[in-house]
Amino acid sequence: MAGHFDRLVAQSREQGTVVVQPRMGFGSLRAMRDGLSQVASLGLPTVGTLTLDSYTRVGDYTTPLERLSAGEELNGYPLVSHPAEATRTLLEGLHGPGFPVQVRHGTALPLRVFQKLVEVGLDATEGGPVSYCLPYSRLPLAQAVEAWAEATRFLAGETEYGHIESFGGCLLGQLCPPSLLVATAVLEGCFFRQHGLRHISLSFAQGVLAEQDRGALRALRTLAAEHLPRMSWHVVLYTYMGLFPKTPDGASALIRESGRLARDTGCERMIVKTVSEAWQIPTVAENLAALRMSAEASSGTPAVPTGLENAFYDEVLAEARILVETVLGLDPDVGTALTKAFERGILDIPFGLHPDNAGAVTSVIDGRGALTWGSRGNLPLPGTSEDAGFDDFGSDRLHAMLNHVANRYDRAAALAET
Repeated sequence: MAGHFDRLVAQSREQGTVVVQPRMGFGSLRAMRDGLSQVASLGLPTVGTLTLDSYTRVGDYTTPLERLSAGEELNGYPLVSHPAEATRTLLEGLHGPGFPVQVRHGTALPLRVFQKLVEVGLDATEGGPVSYCLPYSRLPLAQAVEAWAEATRFLAGETEYGHIESFGGCLLGQLCPPSLLVATAVLEGCFFRQHGLRHISLSFAQGVLAEQDRGALRALRTLAAEHLPRMSWHVVLYTYMGLFPKTPDGASALIRESGRLARDTGCERMIVKTVSEAWQIPTVAENLAALRMSAEASSGTPAVPTGLENAFYDEVLAEARILVETVLGLDPDVGTALTKAFERGILDIPFGLHPDNAGAVTSVIDGRGALTWGSRGNLPLPGTSEDAGFDDFGSDRLHAMLNHVANRYDRAAALAET
């Protein structure tokens, strides 16, 4: 027996299909219900999403209703601000075994959000003490760790099937070598387990090279099996989280590639993006089209692993294992271990600006087209910098790296038209 969220994922796994999910959220009750209703009516294995607004993410629960009363729009659903009964009515007839709903929120202080999602009858959310602090806030990491410990214990105690999806596999959206993403996802999983949670998912963001991604996703499964026994877990893939192609054809090609990646690596769930990602907040219609496109691309027979994929599997697994085991060896309490790891630069996010991030680590796209380490800082990894000329790294090169994927897919789309 399992909750709605885990049950749908398990059923889709047995059927060989990937659950697809949008990231959409709207401020008004009517717009949010309409969006959920259209997603639920697709006839695909889908999870509905309540993506919360930016005011809620920073603990402002008053302004959202003021803005809505003034006729303005929000960039998400103010779950804490709306009365619980109103949200229960919004979900009535939609949320259930065939259509679970997850709350996605982006806050480093999640207890109020967790309390409200339980009050309205939900039990699935996302984030983590590292992955929702360092990219999104300036809150001290130690404070975020304490807040997430309290909130996780609350969710585990108040719900039988409480589920958190670690956002650790998506740190900063791009330019993080996959071993760091894999390690962070597994470490956040260990944190959730320590605080009583039994149902989790582990995320990974599509990167710059398909073979590297396939190897990394296999490595994630290997480490999760080693470190998260007796837990219910699955893997969720995010369509590329960096700068998106500016052309509809380029964006469509990238979305389809992410669907094939989910298929080839056995990902049970997928968070999709839309063709309009580069220039506007997607409409409901654009989300529906992306869900259909992703579901179609993720169907069929998985590709056979290549030698390059196997090499990346070995490489990512070795690095991620060192990171995970080094961090867990710092302290019996996983949250304390995470805090110590960032203090000492054992964990360090490339180009991360949070005050608690050492900022000594960088990344590069190497001659294989893979994302790897530039400067390794104090990371406990073997080897030296992959980039002998890193001292010359400047804004032009960083800009090129940030646009690498978008430009590649847009150029391919332009060539296809000629």
